[in-house]
Amino acid sequence: MPTDDVTIVEPDSRWPRRFEEERARLETAIAPEERLAIEHFGSTAVPGLAAKPIIDILLAVPDLDAARAAFPGRLAPLGYVFWADNPKRDRLFFVKGMPPHGRGRTHHVHVCERPGEMWDRLAFRDWLRSHPTDARLYEQLKRDAATRFPTDREAYTAAKDEFIGSIMARAAPRRR
Repeated sequence: MPTDDVTIVEPDSRWPRRFEEERARLETAIAPEERLAIEHFGSTAVPGLAAKPIIDILLAVPDLDAARAAFPGRLAPLGYVFWADNPKRDRLFFVKGMPPHGRGRTHHVHVCERPGEMWDRLAFRDWLRSHPTDARLYEQLKRDAATRFPTDREAYTAAKDEFIGSIMARAAPRRR
């Protein structure tokens, strides 16, 4: 039975291609007028950074309520499971490969309107891409957190919050 443990792996040069392939699938499932942008974000979007081997995709939409009504049915045939009970109401979250529906997570799709907290996270990605020392510090933090919390995704995520907050304060959303 597949597990849903937190595992950090070495960087994989195929991650950008895997994002582009999935973007193409998403673009066939979601009409152009229903999407504003599709971005690769998270650690797999930072070249040379160790990460959980899950491609994080950020999908900006003009209307979150319309997306909530339409996207679960559109993304299910692509293998995505919708987290309908997400307590964060400013976004939608879809997982591909989530046990028991797959052999392990492969993709996350985060759907949001922009501007907003999720969209602002692109500033963190961009900061790490241009500040290798901070990227290495973040990688070590992720490795340590994965060792401490291998079966607790929420604790793993919380262990990174302070570092992410400090970078976001410096990167100050200079986004769209």
